[in-house]
Amino acid sequence: QVELVESGGGLVQAGGSLRLSCAASGSIFSINAMGWYRQAPGKQRELVAAITSGGSTNYAASVKGRFTISRDNAKNTVYLQMNSLKPEDTAVYYCNTEHQYESGTLVVWGQGTLVTVSS
Repeated sequence: QVELVESGGGLVQAGGSLRLSCAASGSIFSINAMGWYRQAPGKQRELVAAITSGGSTNYAASVKGRFTISRDNAKNTVYLQMNSLKPEDTAVYYCNTEHQYESGTLVVWGQGTLVTVSS
């Protein structure tokens, strides 16, 4: 089994910054993509940013230029640096990782961390 532990959420004023972390532990062989999703009240969960094992990144248009995703493969950890935060960034942020095994792939979700941006 694999467990994801997220940290770094909280309350911040508009224009501020936060850094989210997500550490994977357990039976880890190889991690393919790692990513962050978010879900605002009354809205569907959406992709915020993702990063492949090779370091290629993908961002939602709404966060491009403000958020940066990175990963530390030695620590099985993915980060999301969020700058110039806006009230519309308020949501529960979920970490997502895809694990590769000989028997197939396993997708794991974190428990979520709340980010609140005040105006």
